[in-house]
Amino acid sequence: MLGIARQTATMRRVQFFEFHEQAWCPSFVRNGVTDALQFGIHHTSAYAPVVPMIESALDATHSQSIVDMCSGGGGPWVDLARQLEARRPPVSTGRVDPLDLQILLTDKYPNLGAFENVKAASGNGISFYATPIDAMKVPEELHGLRTMFTSFHHFPPDEARAILQNAVDAGKGIGIFEMPRRAPSTILLTFAFVFSLFICTPLIRPFSWSRLFWTYLVPIIPFVLLFDGVVSCLRTYGPEELREMVGQLKGGEYRWEIGAASGGATPITYLVGSPLAPSLDSGQNSG
Repeated sequence: MLGIARQTATMRRVQFFEFHEQAWCPSFVRNGVTDALQFGIHHTSAYAPVVPMIESALDATHSQSIVDMCSGGGGPWVDLARQLEARRPPVSTGRVDPLDLQILLTDKYPNLGAFENVKAASGNGISFYATPIDAMKVPEELHGLRTMFTSFHHFPPDEARAILQNAVDAGKGIGIFEMPRRAPSTILLTFAFVFSLFICTPLIRPFSWSRLFWTYLVPIIPFVLLFDGVVSCLRTYGPEELREMVGQLKGGEYRWEIGAASGGATPITYLVGSPLAPSLDSGQNSG
């Protein structure tokens, strides 16, 4: 089954590199970029519109665990976890039924300082995997709904399809959520965000003197953010391209929801896949 909200892209997708995703990129640059992105996502609540989709996907897969891939600086999970908990129905005592949800952050280049900060901010409700994880080859011991935020566009079509195929082969649900779009308005927002960091960088946590140096004295981090941000917009897959991608997957009976969700700072392109006959996913993840 395939639910599609059609959208016409205003620009043709290009496949180009981003500095911070390269293996040779210095960690202070990569971490500076991912910390800034996490700061922006948190303070704009950009991914709030996808909370109902995540909740539905968890219900459809009978899962209480989430494996977030390409987590960068931690993404939106501190906010999303609270919003998911707030949506739980009240119990007879009048309290909100606590959400027994495990969230595990992973990345090919783990930003451990940022992950520790997210873990502390969540009251240890969010954990992380300290060793590198390839989104195309997720270890079998990691159970739960797989998610990716603002990262799927990093992968060329063959690798992006391999990420989806790996989830299908494992019988896991998967949710792809992308804030960048191939639209002039989103590119303009990228410029505005980068320039705002010259004011907001001292507020980014965890605090880092190195981040201040590479933002104000030698502005490498803002340059990389601007370059990578514009490229991200140009690389993002539109709904029709995602539809073509899932049509090429093999094996497994899945329900795919593809479209664009509005209600936040910018529309969120999404792809959510759930197996039609999921098994009970009761595995426990440990960070």
